[in-house]
Amino acid sequence: ANPRSTVATTTEIYDYLRLLFARVGTPHCWICGREITSQTITQIVDTIFKLPEGTRFMVLAPIVRGKKGQHFELLRHVQREGFVRVRIDSAMYDINNLPTLEKNRKHTIEVVVDRLILKPSVRTRLSDSIGVAMNLSEGLVTITYESIDEKTGKPIWKDQIFSSTFACPEHPEVNLEELSPRMFSFNSPYGACEVCDGLGTIPEFDPDLIVPDPSKSLAHGAIDAWRHGGKRVNIYYNRLIRQFCRYYGVDPETPYKDLPASIRKILMYGDPDGPLGFEGVIPNLIRRWNNTESEAVKERLHSYLSDQPCKACHGARLKPASLAVTINGKNIYDITRMSISEAREYFDSLSLDAEKAQIAQQILREIRHRLRFMENVGLGYITLDRTSATLSGGEAQRIRLATQVGSGLVGVCYVLDEPTIGLHQRDNKRMIETLRHLRDIDNTVIVVEHDEEMIRSADYIIDLGPGAGRRGGRIVAAGSIKDIESAPESITGKYLSGKMQIETPKQRRRLSLQRAIEIRGCRENNLKNINVKFPLGGIICVTGVSGSGKSTLVDQTLLRALRRNLYGSRDKPGQYDKLLGTRYIDKVIEIDQSPIGRTPRSNPATYTGVFDHIRKLYARTREAKIRGYKPGRFSFNIKGGRCEACQGQGTKKIEMHFLPDVYVTCAECKGRRYNRETLEIKYRGKSIADVLEMRVEEALEFFENFPKIRQILQTLYDVGLSYMELGQSSTTLSGGEAQRVKLAAELGKRDTGHTLYILDEPTTGLHFADIRNLLNVLNRLADKGNTIIVIEHNLDVIKCADWIIDLGPEGGDAGGTIVAQGTPEDVARCKNSYTGKFLRKKLGL
Repeated sequence: ANPRSTVATTTEIYDYLRLLFARVGTPHCWICGREITSQTITQIVDTIFKLPEGTRFMVLAPIVRGKKGQHFELLRHVQREGFVRVRIDSAMYDINNLPTLEKNRKHTIEVVVDRLILKPSVRTRLSDSIGVAMNLSEGLVTITYESIDEKTGKPIWKDQIFSSTFACPEHPEVNLEELSPRMFSFNSPYGACEVCDGLGTIPEFDPDLIVPDPSKSLAHGAIDAWRHGGKRVNIYYNRLIRQFCRYYGVDPETPYKDLPASIRKILMYGDPDGPLGFEGVIPNLIRRWNNTESEAVKERLHSYLSDQPCKACHGARLKPASLAVTINGKNIYDITRMSISEAREYFDSLSLDAEKAQIAQQILREIRHRLRFMENVGLGYITLDRTSATLSGGEAQRIRLATQVGSGLVGVCYVLDEPTIGLHQRDNKRMIETLRHLRDIDNTVIVVEHDEEMIRSADYIIDLGPGAGRRGGRIVAAGSIKDIESAPESITGKYLSGKMQIETPKQRRRLSLQRAIEIRGCRENNLKNINVKFPLGGIICVTGVSGSGKSTLVDQTLLRALRRNLYGSRDKPGQYDKLLGTRYIDKVIEIDQSPIGRTPRSNPATYTGVFDHIRKLYARTREAKIRGYKPGRFSFNIKGGRCEACQGQGTKKIEMHFLPDVYVTCAECKGRRYNRETLEIKYRGKSIADVLEMRVEEALEFFENFPKIRQILQTLYDVGLSYMELGQSSTTLSGGEAQRVKLAAELGKRDTGHTLYILDEPTTGLHFADIRNLLNVLNRLADKGNTIIVIEHNLDVIKCADWIIDLGPEGGDAGGTIVAQGTPEDVARCKNSYTGKFLRKKLGL
């Protein structure tokens, strides 16, 4: 999650880029763009000798360049050193007859070291004079020589400045050190932008967060940051807004979005020089942020901040000196902004002169190798400067794999956990070929996988089961694909052989585009200003190759826009123009794979709410009533009933400082979370701790006579979590399990039939049998009139959808358009759709 970690740094490509620019880069002045070169005295002499023989010239040492002052001491030092002439501001003077320089004017002072006529005999003397000049001026020397003006034919004097360091002749402040890799690192003080410290962004108050709903007027609280407690407008600011409206002739009832741009600018940034002296919303928030000592105020104001590109480096992260070094006209930031495919094309066609090509040969080979691999595993659309925190789990895994393949190791055992996550069927073959390459160079590749194509490509398969949880844990089959298909206990084999399958619906729900959520003008990231309609009342799949814009459209734009519209959320949605049809829904719920909790206290029982009903049941037992125990007594989060030695966690955390923390079972309660008195209360012979250790299927039978408890447990069973313990720590759940617990929690709630559910690749970590259960659950929700939008690559889910929106045609810049939409059969008939191509086979069209 570190913002300094990018695709380029993770894959080590950035390390090679830094080395490449340090060795073959060409530095320039970042002010005037002039190429800066470092020359030896011999090279300078050779350049001068290209002038016509007999040319009169002078060797000068520029000791002051564009600095204010009278420079008395410096000129006296020059005189004491024995020099007799100086050139001041292009005019020649005798050292004993100098003018008085103006104190507040910038001056250029050059010492005349030697005057010569160009002929072979002066070569040695010229070398010595250049050396003297460079010692005086820290590496610079000016050669002024006589020439003929082409227009007038009269003699004139021309200057040519040379440097033994990387310095700009025109701009004294531009003086580079010798190029080194650290100059191009945004994690090093030698290269990082001094304003943003190499992050590329700075948190600033964002007008879009300050005014989350532009349809509101100033009188009705459009300026959210000036509302009291986020509700009504603060009295002081209300008076200030009225004054503003009177002075600038603004109707306070006019929606903010309809105000003239000039008025919005004054409102946000102020007009301190105007008669009203209006401070402006953003300067006001900055002042309050800087002056307050209240953490509550800081926390509230922080919600109006968003990361904006640094105004100094414009997001490039580096100092101007580093960005002024180029290879074939491109600096290192220009290259990291490229997608992997673009960078691969750039480096494949990169042409260098003979010397630089020899220097860069090994570096370029490593860069090209890594880029080619990432393109082969379907990551060609990702830019090199993309931060690691924004990558999906599948993308991150493939990028780590690229780093390993780039190392070229042999005799290694690679273990991959579902590498096909987030991968379109088109890109599956590339991933499989990559893994085969690792195998062929004498490595072993172990893959945990549910994808049918990956399973069929394996040399050896180990199938565990036959069920899940305690019903699993045995090897039910091992060997070739035929061995698995013929194993009687293998559920995997039954699906692979076709004995069991996920059926295509015989009849789909008829959805109407007249009753739909429509979002217009979507243009975030690679979306091409598209208008998209999501018909309501069924299962909608958003499909497309990796990087085609699915998550940008659904998660980043639609979901956030709906949250802002329905709940007033301050989450900033992706760029769009208009959202229509929100009157048809009353709730929007995202069911993602983030953890249901980050501590051992959180578990499926507490998250779904079933534990509240179980605690009430235990409080109603005869023994609990005699002792006066209330439901709180059976909570492991409250003092009274819990074990105080571990504070109800069942484990103790031992901090190991520079080693990972160690969790040990509590010696007092033996991991049962409760004290002895609480555990004495039993229902049907089971204590509250025994219930937490029950599997869902056991608990379903145990509490069969309690409808509320049974209803919630049934949803957990229906989503394929029958094997899970009620008290299993949330920190031990996989992403797929966490998502299904959330789905079960939603199923357990009473719905109105007007809910929109959004799921991003819910089949992650699911077996064929689990996918069938998942589809049953999604269909139950849709049958009640709810709408489910699913981002998915799994063809079994896609073929069961009522409506498909297919994005593409490619990933990255070549994506972001709607390739096809309609029923699965409609999309399957579209020749331009990669999804349609694979769907045709699945549907047997």
